[in-house]
Amino acid sequence: MSNDITAEGERIAKFLSRAGVASRREIERMIEAGRINLNGQLLTTPAIKVTEKDVITVDGNPVAEKQPARLWLYNKPPGLVTSERDEKGRQTVFDALPESLPRVLSVGRLDLNSEGLLLLTNDGEIKRKLELPSTGWVRKYRVRVKGSPTESTIEPLRKGVTVDGERFQPMEISIDKQQGANAWLTISLREGKNREIRRAVEMVGLTVNRLIRTSYGPFQLKLLKSGEVEEIKPKVLRDQLGLEAPPAHAKKKDTRRVSRDVKSRRAQPPRKPKR
Repeated sequence: MSNDITAEGERIAKFLSRAGVASRREIERMIEAGRINLNGQLLTTPAIKVTEKDVITVDGNPVAEKQPARLWLYNKPPGLVTSERDEKGRQTVFDALPESLPRVLSVGRLDLNSEGLLLLTNDGEIKRKLELPSTGWVRKYRVRVKGSPTESTIEPLRKGVTVDGERFQPMEISIDKQQGANAWLTISLREGKNREIRRAVEMVGLTVNRLIRTSYGPFQLKLLKSGEVEEIKPKVLRDQLGLEAPPAHAKKKDTRRVSRDVKSRRAQPPRKPKR
Protein backbone atom coordinates (compact mmCIF):
# COMPACT_ATOMS: atom_id res chain seq x y z
CA MET A 1 0.00 0.00 0.00
CA SER A 2 1.56 3.30 -1.03
CA ASN A 3 2.19 6.38 1.09
CA ASP A 4 -0.66 8.36 -0.48
CA ILE A 5 -3.11 6.55 1.82
CA THR A 6 -3.49 8.59 4.97
CA ALA A 7 -2.68 7.25 8.43
CA GLU A 8 -5.05 9.79 10.00
CA GLY A 9 -8.85 9.89 10.18
CA GLU A 10 -10.94 6.88 11.19
CA ARG A 11 -10.89 3.18 10.38
CA ILE A 12 -12.35 2.51 6.95
CA ALA A 13 -14.97 0.05 8.20
CA LYS A 14 -16.31 2.67 10.61
CA PHE A 15 -16.08 5.41 7.96
CA LEU A 16 -18.07 3.42 5.39
CA SER A 17 -20.52 2.24 8.03
CA ARG A 18 -21.24 5.85 8.97
CA ALA A 19 -21.76 6.58 5.27
CA GLY A 20 -24.47 3.90 5.19
CA VAL A 21 -22.62 1.48 2.91
CA ALA A 22 -22.99 -1.54 5.20
CA SER A 23 -22.25 -2.75 8.71
CA ARG A 24 -18.61 -2.80 9.83
CA ARG A 25 -18.49 -6.59 9.68
CA GLU A 26 -19.96 -6.65 6.18
CA ILE A 27 -17.48 -4.01 5.02
CA GLU A 28 -14.62 -6.17 6.25
CA ARG A 29 -16.03 -9.05 4.19
CA MET A 30 -16.28 -6.74 1.16
CA ILE A 31 -12.61 -5.78 1.56
CA GLU A 32 -11.66 -9.46 1.76
CA ALA A 33 -13.65 -10.09 -1.44
CA GLY A 34 -11.74 -7.34 -3.29
CA ARG A 35 -14.75 -5.05 -3.74
CA ILE A 36 -13.29 -1.83 -2.31
CA ASN A 37 -10.66 0.50 -3.81
CA LEU A 38 -8.93 3.32 -1.96
CA ASN A 39 -7.28 6.14 -3.88
CA GLY A 40 -7.14 3.99 -7.01
CA GLN A 41 -5.70 0.93 -5.28
CA LEU A 42 -7.33 -2.35 -4.34
CA LEU A 43 -7.80 -2.41 -0.58
CA THR A 44 -6.64 -5.65 1.01
CA THR A 45 -6.89 -4.86 4.72
CA PRO A 46 -9.41 -3.11 6.98
CA ALA A 47 -6.53 -1.89 9.18
CA ILE A 48 -6.37 1.48 7.45
CA LYS A 49 -7.66 4.96 8.32
CA VAL A 50 -9.33 7.36 5.91
CA THR A 51 -10.70 10.90 5.81
CA GLU A 52 -13.15 12.78 3.62
CA LYS A 53 -10.25 13.59 1.27
CA ASP A 54 -9.71 9.95 0.30
CA VAL A 55 -11.40 8.55 -2.82
CA ILE A 56 -13.20 5.29 -2.07
CA THR A 57 -15.13 3.13 -4.52
CA VAL A 58 -17.26 0.07 -3.80
CA ASP A 59 -17.80 -2.28 -6.76
CA GLY A 60 -16.44 0.53 -8.93
CA ASN A 61 -18.98 3.08 -7.67
CA PRO A 62 -17.79 6.18 -5.75
CA VAL A 63 -19.01 6.36 -2.17
CA ALA A 64 -21.38 9.29 -1.88
CA GLU A 65 -20.58 12.18 0.44
CA LYS A 66 -21.76 11.42 3.95
CA GLN A 67 -25.24 12.77 4.68
CA PRO A 68 -26.70 13.82 8.05
CA ALA A 69 -27.95 10.87 10.09
CA ARG A 70 -31.59 9.98 9.43
CA LEU A 71 -34.02 7.40 10.83
CA TRP A 72 -37.29 6.05 9.46
CA LEU A 73 -40.15 4.02 10.90
CA TYR A 74 -41.34 1.24 8.58
CA ASN A 75 -44.40 -0.94 9.10
CA LYS A 76 -43.06 -4.20 7.72
CA PRO A 77 -45.71 -6.46 6.15
CA PRO A 78 -45.46 -10.22 6.75
CA GLY A 79 -43.81 -12.24 3.97
CA LEU A 80 -40.73 -10.04 3.49
CA VAL A 81 -37.16 -11.04 4.33
CA THR A 82 -35.13 -8.47 6.29
CA SER A 83 -31.97 -8.66 4.21
CA GLU A 84 -30.65 -7.03 1.04
CA ARG A 85 -30.41 -10.34 -0.80
CA ASP A 86 -32.12 -13.67 -0.24
CA GLU A 87 -30.55 -16.90 -1.45
CA LYS A 88 -34.02 -18.39 -1.98
CA GLY A 89 -35.13 -15.51 -4.20
CA ARG A 90 -37.81 -14.28 -1.80
CA GLN A 91 -38.86 -10.64 -1.79
CA THR A 92 -36.96 -8.52 0.70
CA VAL A 93 -37.84 -5.44 2.70
CA PHE A 94 -35.49 -3.44 0.45
CA ASP A 95 -37.33 -4.53 -2.70
CA ALA A 96 -40.55 -3.12 -1.25
CA LEU A 97 -39.33 0.25 0.04
CA PRO A 98 -40.33 3.48 -1.75
CA GLU A 99 -37.92 4.57 -4.48
CA SER A 100 -37.67 8.00 -2.81
CA LEU A 101 -35.65 6.59 0.10
CA PRO A 102 -31.83 6.74 -0.06
CA ARG A 103 -29.81 3.61 0.61
CA VAL A 104 -30.77 2.44 4.12
CA LEU A 105 -29.82 -0.24 6.63
CA SER A 106 -32.26 -2.06 8.90
CA VAL A 107 -31.87 -1.83 12.67
CA GLY A 108 -32.05 -5.47 13.69
CA ARG A 109 -34.47 -7.79 11.96
CA LEU A 110 -38.01 -9.08 11.90
CA ASP A 111 -38.37 -12.63 10.63
CA LEU A 112 -40.28 -13.57 7.48
CA ASN A 113 -43.72 -13.95 9.07
CA SER A 114 -43.40 -11.15 11.64
CA GLU A 115 -44.70 -7.67 10.99
CA GLY A 116 -44.74 -4.19 12.47
CA LEU A 117 -42.11 -1.65 13.40
CA LEU A 118 -38.73 -1.92 11.69
CA LEU A 119 -36.30 0.98 12.04
CA LEU A 120 -34.28 2.05 8.99
CA THR A 121 -31.28 4.38 8.93
CA ASN A 122 -28.74 5.77 6.47
CA ASP A 123 -26.03 5.69 9.15
CA GLY A 124 -24.20 2.51 10.12
CA GLU A 125 -23.11 3.89 13.49
CA ILE A 126 -26.72 4.64 14.47
CA LYS A 127 -27.62 1.09 13.45
CA ARG A 128 -24.85 -0.27 15.66
CA LYS A 129 -25.81 1.95 18.60
CA LEU A 130 -29.48 0.98 18.46
CA GLU A 131 -28.67 -2.74 18.24
CA LEU A 132 -26.26 -2.86 21.18
CA PRO A 133 -27.72 -4.87 24.12
CA SER A 134 -26.18 -2.28 26.46
CA THR A 135 -28.59 0.32 25.04
CA GLY A 136 -31.30 -1.54 26.92
CA TRP A 137 -34.19 -0.19 24.88
CA VAL A 138 -37.41 -2.15 25.25
CA ARG A 139 -38.93 -3.80 22.18
CA LYS A 140 -42.66 -4.32 22.60
CA TYR A 141 -44.81 -6.82 20.67
CA ARG A 142 -48.46 -7.79 20.34
CA VAL A 143 -48.52 -11.55 20.01
CA ARG A 144 -51.43 -13.81 19.07
CA VAL A 145 -51.05 -17.41 20.22
CA LYS A 146 -53.08 -20.54 19.67
CA GLY A 147 -54.26 -21.82 23.03
CA SER A 148 -55.67 -20.58 26.33
CA PRO A 149 -52.74 -19.34 28.43
CA THR A 150 -53.03 -18.75 32.15
CA GLU A 151 -50.78 -16.84 34.52
CA SER A 152 -49.08 -20.09 35.52
CA THR A 153 -48.51 -20.93 31.83
CA ILE A 154 -46.53 -17.77 31.14
CA GLU A 155 -44.75 -17.47 34.50
CA PRO A 156 -41.59 -19.29 33.26
CA LEU A 157 -41.21 -16.64 30.54
CA ARG A 158 -41.11 -13.94 33.22
CA LYS A 159 -38.21 -15.73 34.90
CA GLY A 160 -36.27 -16.51 31.72
CA VAL A 161 -36.03 -19.82 29.88
CA THR A 162 -33.37 -21.84 28.07
CA VAL A 163 -34.25 -23.20 24.62
CA ASP A 164 -31.88 -25.58 22.81
CA GLY A 165 -29.06 -24.44 25.05
CA GLU A 166 -29.69 -20.73 24.46
CA ARG A 167 -30.66 -18.59 27.45
CA PHE A 168 -33.44 -16.03 26.97
CA GLN A 169 -33.68 -13.18 29.45
CA PRO A 170 -36.88 -12.63 31.49
CA MET A 171 -39.73 -11.13 29.46
CA GLU A 172 -42.40 -8.71 30.56
CA ILE A 173 -45.62 -10.44 29.52
CA SER A 174 -49.34 -9.95 30.04
CA ILE A 175 -52.47 -11.72 28.81
CA ASP A 176 -54.68 -9.16 27.06
CA LYS A 177 -57.70 -11.20 25.97
CA GLN A 178 -58.94 -14.59 24.83
CA GLN A 179 -60.52 -14.72 21.36
CA GLY A 180 -61.96 -18.13 20.63
CA ALA A 181 -59.10 -20.58 20.16
CA ASN A 182 -56.52 -17.77 20.31
CA ALA A 183 -55.26 -15.33 22.90
CA TRP A 184 -53.51 -11.97 22.58
CA LEU A 185 -50.42 -11.25 24.67
CA THR A 186 -48.22 -8.18 25.11
CA ILE A 187 -44.53 -9.10 25.38
CA SER A 188 -41.58 -6.79 26.01
CA LEU A 189 -37.88 -7.62 25.59
CA ARG A 190 -34.63 -5.73 26.12
CA GLU A 191 -32.72 -7.80 23.57
CA GLY A 192 -33.97 -9.72 20.59
CA LYS A 193 -32.39 -13.02 19.63
CA ASN A 194 -33.32 -15.02 16.54
CA ARG A 195 -37.03 -15.99 16.73
CA GLU A 196 -36.85 -15.54 20.49
CA ILE A 197 -40.53 -14.99 21.19
CA ARG A 198 -41.72 -17.82 18.95
CA ARG A 199 -39.24 -20.27 20.46
CA ALA A 200 -39.84 -19.26 24.08
CA VAL A 201 -43.64 -19.31 23.75
CA GLU A 202 -43.51 -22.72 22.09
CA MET A 203 -41.61 -24.04 25.09
CA VAL A 204 -44.60 -23.33 27.36
CA GLY A 205 -47.00 -25.12 25.01
CA LEU A 206 -48.30 -22.23 22.91
CA THR A 207 -47.94 -21.48 19.20
CA VAL A 208 -47.48 -17.97 17.81
CA ASN A 209 -49.67 -17.34 14.76
CA ARG A 210 -49.21 -13.57 14.56
CA LEU A 211 -46.45 -11.30 15.85
CA ILE A 212 -46.45 -7.50 15.55
CA ARG A 213 -43.69 -5.26 16.89
CA THR A 214 -45.32 -2.07 18.16
CA SER A 215 -42.34 -0.15 19.54
CA TYR A 216 -38.55 -0.04 19.69
CA GLY A 217 -37.36 2.11 22.57
CA PRO A 218 -39.06 5.51 22.27
CA PHE A 219 -40.11 4.93 18.65
CA GLN A 220 -43.73 3.84 18.20
CA LEU A 221 -45.61 2.16 15.34
CA LYS A 222 -48.83 3.99 16.22
CA LEU A 223 -51.15 4.34 13.18
CA LEU A 224 -48.56 3.69 10.47
CA LYS A 225 -50.18 1.48 7.83
CA SER A 226 -48.66 -1.75 6.54
CA GLY A 227 -45.91 -0.96 4.01
CA GLU A 228 -45.80 2.70 5.01
CA VAL A 229 -42.65 4.64 5.91
CA GLU A 230 -42.32 7.76 8.06
CA GLU A 231 -39.15 9.68 8.89
CA ILE A 232 -38.33 10.69 12.44
CA LYS A 233 -37.88 14.44 12.70
CA PRO A 234 -34.19 15.39 12.95
CA LYS A 235 -34.60 17.15 16.31
CA VAL A 236 -36.37 14.14 17.82
CA LEU A 237 -33.62 11.86 16.52
CA ARG A 238 -30.90 14.10 17.95
CA ASP A 239 -32.64 14.34 21.33
CA GLN A 240 -33.20 10.58 21.62
CA LEU A 241 -29.70 9.58 20.53
CA GLY A 242 -27.68 12.52 21.82
CA LEU A 243 -26.48 13.53 18.35
CA GLU A 244 -24.93 16.86 17.43
CA ALA A 245 -26.97 19.28 15.33
CA PRO A 246 -25.94 19.40 11.64
CA PRO A 247 -24.28 22.53 10.20
CA ALA A 248 -26.63 25.45 9.62
CA HIS A 249 -26.24 25.13 5.84
CA ALA A 250 -27.41 21.48 5.79
CA LYS A 251 -30.33 21.00 3.45
CA LYS A 252 -33.67 20.18 5.05
CA LYS A 253 -35.05 16.74 4.30
CA ASP A 254 -38.64 15.79 3.48
CA THR A 255 -40.18 14.01 6.49
CA ARG A 256 -43.58 13.34 4.95
CA ARG A 257 -45.12 9.91 5.20
CA VAL A 258 -44.77 7.74 2.11
CA SER A 259 -46.22 4.36 1.24
CA ARG A 260 -45.57 1.60 -1.25
CA ASP A 261 -47.77 -1.08 -2.79
CA VAL A 262 -45.77 -4.15 -1.81
CA LYS A 263 -47.48 -6.42 -4.33
CA SER A 264 -46.55 -4.14 -7.23
CA ARG A 265 -42.87 -4.85 -6.60
CA ARG A 266 -43.04 -8.63 -6.67
CA ALA A 267 -42.81 -9.01 -10.43
CA GLN A 268 -39.82 -6.65 -10.66
CA PRO A 269 -36.17 -7.60 -10.18
CA PRO A 270 -34.59 -6.50 -6.86
CA ARG A 271 -33.44 -2.90 -6.80
CA LYS A 272 -29.67 -2.58 -6.55
CA PRO A 273 -28.72 -0.67 -3.38
CA LYS A 274 -27.52 2.85 -4.04
CA ARG A 275 -23.98 3.72 -3.15
